[in-house]
Amino acid sequence: MDIYQAAIRPFLFNLVKTDPEWLHQQTIRSLNWLSQTNSHPPASWINRSLKQSLCLCDPRLEQTLFGLSFPNPVGLAAGFDKDGVAAGIWSSLGFGFAELGTVTFVAQPGNPRPRLFRLPLDKAALNRMGFNNSGAAAMATRLAQEKQELVWSIPIGINLGKSKITPLEAAAEDYLNSFRLLKDLGDYFVVNVSSPNTPGLRSLQDASMLSAILDLLQQENNIQKPIFVKIAPDLEWEAIADIISLAKTYQLAGIIATNTTISRDGLKTQIIDQTGKSPQEEAGGISGAPLRDRSTEVIRFIWQQTQGQIPIIGVGGIFSPEDAWEKITAGANLLQIYTGWIYQGPMVVRRILAGLLSKLEQNGLNSISEAVGLEIKN
Repeated sequence: MDIYQAAIRPFLFNLVKTDPEWLHQQTIRSLNWLSQTNSHPPASWINRSLKQSLCLCDPRLEQTLFGLSFPNPVGLAAGFDKDGVAAGIWSSLGFGFAELGTVTFVAQPGNPRPRLFRLPLDKAALNRMGFNNSGAAAMATRLAQEKQELVWSIPIGINLGKSKITPLEAAAEDYLNSFRLLKDLGDYFVVNVSSPNTPGLRSLQDASMLSAILDLLQQENNIQKPIFVKIAPDLEWEAIADIISLAKTYQLAGIIATNTTISRDGLKTQIIDQTGKSPQEEAGGISGAPLRDRSTEVIRFIWQQTQGQIPIIGVGGIFSPEDAWEKITAGANLLQIYTGWIYQGPMVVRRILAGLLSKLEQNGLNSISEAVGLEIKN
């Protein structure tokens, strides 16, 4: 256990016990300051120190996928940097890529507070944020300026969601409007149709509705940006198979498996302190350890159905090198973490990468790409 888990995390969790979102906002502000190395010279020195402590570079961890070079397979999941205010700092924290958003075409405040809850007994979080963000136009302005000042050393993805005020039947145009504003600024894009916190959004995973969205986006995608779809862990196998078929039809770069779950099975938490209610009584999606096994099952299913021909980004319950290795050997080419980063602290990325290198050595492998789907191949 490092100093973060032993002392810093308990202090921070106690400090903002009633509102974890406040701590998140302060963290984002700090990371935004650190990313502005030209405006704030001290940030440059801190940035270099972070790289020395948190980054682990090894050619065995590198991959080239869908035309992009990834220095390592561990990325930041969407949801942390919703407005892309810290895009320039994520590589200094050890990540091999980062996903911004979810961003919507229309700026929106999200759902009423409180809307973010920790479940420490379950190593989980429950959120019903509701795509709170400043809108695609604001993100486009920010990223355009940042790209002039910085050269990103890792791929930066952008996660697109539907604006709450947009009717479901107009969803395709809503995603298209965001993509038009941002398509020159992201390295890859994600169609998020799986958050449980926007009314009706998950119905867009239905083959006919998702098809309309993907068709419009690919018609606009004249510069051939990689496009992913992010799916829910709660889908039936038949629905996942339909999405795999659409991914092939519309030549998607891959699938992200998975978003948060609406399941409350097996939770140890009885009462949420902020509300005095049980998790079963609270709306929202669960992330973290309770999602681990199901997300891995979905990854394994996709890999088996496609024989590894469609890249998979695995996310859900990754806290350790063992968790990461399990998802990679089940079929994930890349990984994303969020809740594990909150609970384990900033050193977790380096620990996972070091653990993956050990796993490669134990299995006589020369690169992380050789481990993808290894469990099924054997």
